[in-house]
Amino acid sequence: MNYTQTLDYLFSRLPIYQRIGAAAYKADIGNIVAATKHLKNPHTQFKSVHIAGTNGKGSTAHMLASILQESGIKVGLYTSPHLKDFRERIKINGEMITQKQVVNFVKENQVIFDKMKLSFFEFTVAMAFDYLAKQKVDIAIIETGLGGRLDSTNIIRPELAIITNISLDHTNLLGDTIEKIAIEKAGIIKNEIPVIIGRKQKETTSIFKKIAKEKNANLNYTSPKKHYVSDLKGEYQKENINTVITAIKQLQKQGWAITENDIEQGLLKTVANTKLLARWQTLSRNPQIICDTAHNEDGIKEIAKQLRNSKYKQLHIVFGTVNDKNLDTILSYLPQDAKYYFCNANVSRAMNAEDLKKKAAKYKLNGKTFTSVREALKCAKEDANAADLIFIGGSTFVVAEVV
Repeated sequence: MNYTQTLDYLFSRLPIYQRIGAAAYKADIGNIVAATKHLKNPHTQFKSVHIAGTNGKGSTAHMLASILQESGIKVGLYTSPHLKDFRERIKINGEMITQKQVVNFVKENQVIFDKMKLSFFEFTVAMAFDYLAKQKVDIAIIETGLGGRLDSTNIIRPELAIITNISLDHTNLLGDTIEKIAIEKAGIIKNEIPVIIGRKQKETTSIFKKIAKEKNANLNYTSPKKHYVSDLKGEYQKENINTVITAIKQLQKQGWAITENDIEQGLLKTVANTKLLARWQTLSRNPQIICDTAHNEDGIKEIAKQLRNSKYKQLHIVFGTVNDKNLDTILSYLPQDAKYYFCNANVSRAMNAEDLKKKAAKYKLNGKTFTSVREALKCAKEDANAADLIFIGGSTFVVAEVV
């Protein structure tokens, strides 16, 4: 198989949560244990930092990786989902795994992994761990895919665990309250491994305290010493930056040689070092076009706040979502004075644009509908003047089609 055929195999023959939703979620981690055993347990051959949480995992992971890269060490990075290329999920010092390495790994393990009935995510995690071990990274930043307790990445024993924040998302799988979701995310807390909590929330404080005590894990909340700036824009990044700084201070205590200059430069060069996309990313100017992957209640709330603080003559919003979100809360946060271009991304989980428009009308959000993201953005550009702002979001899939 060539690279395209290999991806077709991964996407079409193995379940993928991003396409089919809950049917791809598994309630145990037995498969990844068996798969990594077959690979001679690569996850035990490198040091790591494990990151869970509802929002901010990707930004936190990339900023942390950038700082460590600036310190001169070889840094692996595993994140999900990808936007444009599957290989975005697996990087070392900002460079993606090669197409050849993806093809060879699938070719070598396809038969036995088919027998194990690995999910898409399990196959990808196994590939990442194998690659990072063979490339002998000094440390790897590992982001959970969904939840924490039953996530395929949760077989690592990291130097440090990070939980960014907890809000309502994937409630059909993780629980319908903040408390239930917190218990799932807290599943990454390991015996005697320090854990950092990115946001102190009244609903989760006692949960994290109890689990950390049971695991004899040193529990810390974010406590930055000074103001730091990143090239990742958006007010919501301040919380992520605080989490990253607290994590770095902990790693310094554990003997990692990271200087103040490494921190400052790493934050300022996150995009350059890691190639992270779509975090309040400016795509063009006159009119200014910005996209962001925020897609759940807490994320959209932060985006709405950012939009209120932005300068423009008229706001245009290209918006699409998937059909398993709590839309009522999400829509209630969005600005009513914007012109909307409702669209559906090219995935089966996408909510029909006409249905989305009807739901949005209840919240006085009015606009046109389009069968594709491209057509929606084209119309927004035609309608907009140079002093206007066009925002693209609502779903990772919508953003992926324009980045």
